[in-house]
Amino acid sequence: MSLRYFHRTSVTPEVVLAEADRFFTRTLAISDTGLRTRTYAGTIGRVALTVGMEGGHYTRVTIETDQMGESEADKLAKRFLAVVHKKAEPDHELRGAY
Repeated sequence: MSLRYFHRTSVTPEVVLAEADRFFTRTLAISDTGLRTRTYAGTIGRVALTVGMEGGHYTRVTIETDQMGESEADKLAKRFLAVVHKKAEPDHELRGAY
C-alpha cells in the first residue's frame, strides 16, 4: 500500500527538483532520476517525486511513499510539500508535527 500527495505551486519544476534533492538526500539516497522525476530510498522506505506543468502557470508536485500513513517516509513527504509552499510564499509559517 502506498500514499500519494499532490500540491500545486508557482515554483518551477526545476526549482522543485533541486529543492527535493537538497531536502531528501539528508535522509535518503537518490535511487532513480528522470527529467521530471526522482526516487529516494533508504531504511525508512521509498519516496517518489514527479513534477509537471499544470494549467500553463503552475507546477503539479506528486509525491508517493511506499509506507502507510504517519511513517517516517510519509512525514518527510508532507514536510517537503510544506517546504515547497514556503518557497512560493516566503511569509508562510511552517507548522505541523511532521
